[in-house]
Amino acid sequence: MRAPRHSGSSVSRKRSSSLAQISDPLVAAFDPDGPLDPAHLAGIDFEDVRIGAAAWPAMKEQMPYGGLPVLELPGRPPLAHSNAILVLIGRRHGLHPADDFEAARHEGMMQHVEDLRAVVAPTIRMGDDEKKAAREAIVAGFLPAWARSAEKNIPGEPFFGGAKLHVVDLKLHMAVRWFIGGKVDHIPATIFAGCRKLMGVHDAVREHAGVKSWYAKA
Repeated sequence: MRAPRHSGSSVSRKRSSSLAQISDPLVAAFDPDGPLDPAHLAGIDFEDVRIGAAAWPAMKEQMPYGGLPVLELPGRPPLAHSNAILVLIGRRHGLHPADDFEAARHEGMMQHVEDLRAVVAPTIRMGDDEKKAAREAIVAGFLPAWARSAEKNIPGEPFFGGAKLHVVDLKLHMAVRWFIGGKVDHIPATIFAGCRKLMGVHDAVREHAGVKSWYAKA
């Protein structure tokens, strides 16, 4: 199911081969939301199709679960949900553990990031006053609790599983990067400053040669 080029959609091709390649895939995601930006950072080669608000209503029923992101691979049915897509990419390209229990631990942290997105994302569409109140409540309660849980469940250094980069690290990096960039109104950029392990993963990913290469091209 190759996403159609409706009016109101934003389409871009972002190509990289710094770490791995995948054969002619297409990912459709909301614009400007980028839940699969970790795949870009990993150097995975795919066509990135961003769907604008005007195009989405006509496309919604075509999606497997009525949402995005969706991955299309040649000869396969469309695959939905960011973690499922990232795990598949990770398994195919050495970016997800081969051991089943270790893989499950990584997937648990990836779900923890999705829990964060589920709480914060709805505030993006709120009016100013409602957004301010909602985000101040998130800062007071949910975000510190989320960070404590992340911190106590990161077993390795510098990455989640130790010395090797995996998709879970890329996902954590993107989540932390959004908050500490200082562009999320009513949420302080220092929100994770006291989380040594969480910030350590973020910094290790930022300094990874393949990630640096992608950021230099983006």
